[in-house]
Amino acid sequence: MTVGVVGAGRVGAVLGAALGRAGHLVVAAAAVSAASRERAARLLPGAAILPADEVARAAGDLLLLAVPDDALAGVVSGLAATGALRPGQIVAHTSGAHGLGVLGDVQGMALHPAMTFTGAETDLDRLPGIAWGVTTADRPFAARLVADLGGVPEWVAEDARPVYHAALAHGANHLVTLVNEASDVLRAAGIRQPERVLSPLLHAALDNALRLGDAALTGPVSRGDAGTVGKHLDRMPADAVPAYLALARRTADRAIAAGRLRPQDAALLLDVLSRAQVGSPA
Repeated sequence: MTVGVVGAGRVGAVLGAALGRAGHLVVAAAAVSAASRERAARLLPGAAILPADEVARAAGDLLLLAVPDDALAGVVSGLAATGALRPGQIVAHTSGAHGLGVLGDVQGMALHPAMTFTGAETDLDRLPGIAWGVTTADRPFAARLVADLGGVPEWVAEDARPVYHAALAHGANHLVTLVNEASDVLRAAGIRQPERVLSPLLHAALDNALRLGDAALTGPVSRGDAGTVGKHLDRMPADAVPAYLALARRTADRAIAAGRLRPQDAALLLDVLSRAQVGSPA
């Protein structure tokens, strides 16, 4: 296919490169910032850097829109208003939160890779085998396109797109925050290289969670160790307490629901959590 990419950011440039590796011809890309232009030159060396409407006109078969969620509707309407889109051309956007509604009358699909991107060549090696959240009226075409990218389609209903995307953001984005919060607290404890302490622990915890679900829960909350949790709240840096409290309460709820923590053993723990005030001893 002849392909154009609007948005040569971390996602768009990598997916354009993946389409090129699969044998498609990426003829043009829209890249506004200096970082995007550099990324396009590196990952899409054969693509002409053009304004978005000219990219759309050059994309004879597939136009890939890899722009921020909140900008997507405006980009689609702008391209349609200038006559840059035409019948027979497939418009695929990479937003996880949006489905087909954002495209209006434009023929296309929502094609969201369930992967985190850095915009580096190494991202290409992560694509084989990943899931793609797809919403489309043409499943056979979408399945072939995802197969070209080495992935597996997961069909997401239009009204389920925000929930689908929330799950991925909750898991991936908040995981980064959680890991960095834990690293900061370790530094507060005098650990100079927290990544050395956390890496084997967190890899094992993630593997166990994916395999075992709530049965993977360990630690003081799952045991109902209210005294230990109280010490944590008393001694850890104040700016880390709110996140710890929220996650500890949710962990306790899940441990009780899964039968890992008996309600009678949880009573004191829940009392400690409920009485804890941000920045003050529990």
